[in-house]
Amino acid sequence: MSTNHRYDVVALGEPLVEFNQVRGGDAHAWRQGYGGDTSNMAIAAARLGARVAYVTRLGDDAFGRQFRALWSAEGVALDGVATDPDAPTGVYFVTHGPAGHAFAYLRAGSAASRLAASNLPLDVIRAARALHVSGISQAISTSACDAVFAAIAAAREAGARIYYDLNLRPKLWPLARARAIALATIGQSDWCLPSREDAEWVFGTNDPDAVIDACRRAGARGVVYKRGADGCVVDDGRERVAIAPHRVATVDATGAGDCFDGAFAARLAAGDDPVAAARYANAAAAIATTGYGAVEPLPRPGKVESLAGRPRERAMSAAVPRGAPGGDGEGGEDG
Repeated sequence: MSTNHRYDVVALGEPLVEFNQVRGGDAHAWRQGYGGDTSNMAIAAARLGARVAYVTRLGDDAFGRQFRALWSAEGVALDGVATDPDAPTGVYFVTHGPAGHAFAYLRAGSAASRLAASNLPLDVIRAARALHVSGISQAISTSACDAVFAAIAAAREAGARIYYDLNLRPKLWPLARARAIALATIGQSDWCLPSREDAEWVFGTNDPDAVIDACRRAGARGVVYKRGADGCVVDDGRERVAIAPHRVATVDATGAGDCFDGAFAARLAAGDDPVAAARYANAAAAIATTGYGAVEPLPRPGKVESLAGRPRERAMSAAVPRGAPGGDGEGGEDG
């Protein structure tokens, strides 16, 4: 690993303060937490041993300061976090009902939506072994979408791999534009990480083979199709493996897909092959559904290893052969 790659993964996107409706007798009781898909991913990866930095913009407000404290406590480096004095930190609300959880947002004009190619911390991005981006980051503004593509270009130039979670949200932008941007980004990704909902919106199918074939035709080098309660399917270009789900007492799926992404990235950085990394991530995501909110239930290694039935493995500093899957060479709604 290059000595210039001081981070295993850098994530880029929009953090959101979360207010999660507390189930029970008082429909007006809310529990404050933290969310935003790429922030959740970054915290999950850090909790599971990866060296992580985050790239975003925060408001000069109490919520922005809370996020800085949260990331510092979780071991997520703040080198790429800027304060915008003219825009707020975004907020969202989670309600629960018979159909599951629903979301409402106060994010228009957020500080993170003012991310732009011109204000990216390129030194941080170039210091990563992998860059993680998402469709939500591309949807929140035109300048943020441009920033994602600029970050991908800078990361690739520095030898990093690109992880892409489509996280397609039709409420945020026109579906035709979302599809076009998603397909363009899939073509630049080393690992494409679609959910069932993403697949239905972009490809019109949730059939695992059809979805993975479509991602590969679009240019993805590797694909993990996240199927929620049905587990996942991983394809690294050499084999395609279905991984069975774990049966757990699910109470809130908020952030489970982000947890999967963080765990998968952490294990690839540790030297796991893609199937082993996906199996570990599958267990981590299951655990994340057993508590409320996006961040609090994100697991530590001991819990994941216990559920996945695997021993502790080598440290994050383990080398990965250049060119191998997961190495440095070529090769639920939550925000």
